[in-house]
Amino acid sequence: MPTTLDFSVFDRLDFERQPVGIKYLLNRPNGLSRFDKSLAMCEIFKAAQDSEPFYADKDNFTCLGSMVMGMKEADPIFESGEIGATEGIFREARANRRIYPPLPKLAPNSVRYVAFSPANKLTFDPDVLVITATVSQAEVILRALVYSSGKILNTRYSLVIMCAWLFIYPYISGEANFTVTGLGYGMKSRKVLPEGLMLISVPFDLLPMLLENLRDMEWVLPLYTANDDERAEYFKKTTEEIRRRYENG
Repeated sequence: MPTTLDFSVFDRLDFERQPVGIKYLLNRPNGLSRFDKSLAMCEIFKAAQDSEPFYADKDNFTCLGSMVMGMKEADPIFESGEIGATEGIFREARANRRIYPPLPKLAPNSVRYVAFSPANKLTFDPDVLVITATVSQAEVILRALVYSSGKILNTRYSLVIMCAWLFIYPYISGEANFTVTGLGYGMKSRKVLPEGLMLISVPFDLLPMLLENLRDMEWVLPLYTANDDERAEYFKKTTEEIRRRYENG
């Protein structure tokens, strides 16, 4: 079933890497081919940026992504914290252990298949859309996320298992999340993406608002292109006009 959302407004942003829609499924999706490799979830996400839509199952995931999706049981060797301490990520196992209790996870065996698709080829409505953007592109996307609500954006992040916060947290919390490539241990060690790109993860219930706001709002604000004198004059005129309306209220 095709997506009910219109992502054509993304064409204006001219992304080098397509946003990726992700859907968590109990049953095998119709019309999609199975991914033909076994990789970490972040690597499968990268592969989906310029491919035809596909699905993956638990045997396709080589990392702890399958654990946070509820496909496999937690491994006590990892949850003990010993791995992170041995690899030098944390000073001691007890420091590493702290990341696990708050880790967002899906219920065990509630997901057996995960569909991936670039936004321009979506054949389903995604549960989460993950956008890879430059800082300038991200500024537009993040502003669109609060343009009609004024909400404060927060970011949730851990040094390891960042996939949980990027791919799972927005889905179960309803909150957008974002981070910067090069900060997460797994993606950095695997060299999944160049450093310094913004990864913005948007849950399904915020997508209609995001797309509507992108269509409605002004992308390049007047003060972004003004020089110092123009900026001062613009600010003066704007505040004077608002003050005049206030006083004549």
